[in-house]
Amino acid sequence: MLRIFRQIALWEAISTICLFFIAMPLKYFAGIPEAVKIAGSIHGFFVVIFVVMLIMSTVEYKWPILKAIKYFLASLIPILGFWVELDLKKEIEGKRQKS
Repeated sequence: MLRIFRQIALWEAISTICLFFIAMPLKYFAGIPEAVKIAGSIHGFFVVIFVVMLIMSTVEYKWPILKAIKYFLASLIPILGFWVELDLKKEIEGKRQKS
């Protein structure tokens, strides 16, 4: 499950960057509002899956609630979303070394 969550975290971060730094400038500077509708819908899809996976992972792996809150808050800031993915990668590698 962590591998899937890691991929979702990565795509959520990428979709945030695309929304803020590609679609929004296209809307406001080039007059193409459709860019935000498309990128916003894709980003919204990944946010919902991210939150569901965050809740599932928190329950499954008995994470402290503070870790879940930290991941959620990090996902709201464009660049910090990539930190969530890297942190999950470390956790996956740590679990692999223990087995």
